[in-house]
This record gives sequence, structure tokens and C-alpha cells, in this order.
Amino acid sequence: MSSSEVGLAVEWAAAEGWNPGLHDAQCFWNADPNGFFVGTWHGEPVACISAVAYDERFGFIGLYIVKPAFRARGFGLRTWQHAMRYLGDRTVGLDGVVAQQHNYKKSGFQLAYRNIRFHGVVRGTSAPHLTNARDVPLAQLVAYDSACFSTARSRFLAGWITQPQSLALAYVQDAQIRGYGVLRRCRTGYKVGPLFADDAQIANDLFDGLVASVAGEVIALDVPEVNAAAVALAERNGMVSTFETARMYTRAPPAIPVERVFGVSSFELG
Repeated sequence: MSSSEVGLAVEWAAAEGWNPGLHDAQCFWNADPNGFFVGTWHGEPVACISAVAYDERFGFIGLYIVKPAFRARGFGLRTWQHAMRYLGDRTVGLDGVVAQQHNYKKSGFQLAYRNIRFHGVVRGTSAPHLTNARDVPLAQLVAYDSACFSTARSRFLAGWITQPQSLALAYVQDAQIRGYGVLRRCRTGYKVGPLFADDAQIANDLFDGLVASVAGEVIALDVPEVNAAAVALAERNGMVSTFETARMYTRAPPAIPVERVFGVSSFELG
């Protein structure tokens, strides 16, 4: 796919009810311009998938969709196989919807933990130590992010924190980044992700600062179920669980501190 064609995959994701961000297509493509594929049948797009190779060790599968009229005919499998060949010998992760988890296990993926999507109308407040993440040196932000994500993703972050209709905040104390989060406009309401922080109080301050800018809007937050403090943050703000995925990997899960992951960046790119 070219950058303009990735919009098709995002439109299909919207039709599936995944509520993508308004500017996801360009941000996703920036992460790996070679990692987005479309399967065609007599010239008609019938399947799509993303296979983002973040570096030589790690990749992530997402946007795996077959048009409803063409399902159960093998088109999805062939597209999947092409994407997995592209990622080669990397450790590959994905967030699998419930209906497809058994198929991913057939391809060697193993469950690491569940991610839970919470929704709610939240009214945040301002907090100290918050600064616009665009004013933080990108190299410092990438270094903090990579400790929570397992690999550096500078191309992705450069676009993610500067996309239109978004707010990115960093928690800076004594000249050190101790957390950051991004809020972006979606088809319905807003999503917060990522939300990475050294501890629960910092995560709460970041979340409050982000959602305060869009008071009265519906907010979505995707949290690892294994991080009890992240689940508590969502529930404390009156949010309710509406959706879940299985975070799965082809090999041992990356050694990231899940206790610092209070919000997943996106189910499509990890």
C-alpha cells in the first residue's frame, strides 16, 4: 500500500466498529512505509493487513481485515502469509480479537495477557509538571517510550505526537521524563494512548490533563488487564469495559515493565 491507500484499511477498520483515529492512516504508514499490504481479486481490494517492522528484532501485525463478502475463501490467509513472510524471523506481536484468537494460535502465537478497552465521559483537571510533549526533545521522548514498548519507534512517535486534533503531554520532573500520554480525535470521541508512566499517580495526572482538554467527550482507554493500577484508573473515572483483545507473541513476550503501561498506543500497531 502507498500512504494514500492505507486510508482504505482504516475505513474498513471503522466499518468493523474499531473507531480508528481521524489521522491514523498517515501516522501508521510513517512507522513502516513498506509494511502495509492489500490483497486484490480481479483488481478489487478484498483483504488488508499491516506488518510493521519496527527494527530487525520486533514487528507487529494489525489491520487484518477481509471484506465480508469475500470471507472464508482463503484470501485472508494468503494476505496473512505474505505479511508474516515480510516480518521474517522477528518476534511478532498482535492484539487479537476474540473471534480470531484460535487462528493466531495455529500460527504459533501465544497469549501474554488481555487488553481491555474502557469507555466513559471523563472530566479531568490540570496537574503540575505537565508540558506539551512537542516541546520535549524527541530523542528523550523516544528513549522513555522505548523502555515501555521494547524498541525505539522514532518515526512513529514523530508523527503521533504532532498529528492534528491531538494533545501530547509529558510529565517532566527535575528535567527527567517520568511519563507521557497522547490524546487523539477518533470517529467517535477520543482515545488516550499511549499512556506510560513511572507510577499510578503520574499516570493519573497525565490522564487528567489530557481529558481536561476535551471535557464532556467520550474517552477510550485500552489497558493491560495485568496492570491492576491501570484498570483501577479507568474504573475510578467511571469508565466501563466494552471490548477486549489478546496480546499475543510468536516468542517470549518482550521484557517490558507492564506496570508502567497504563494505556496501549493502539491495537493496530501495539
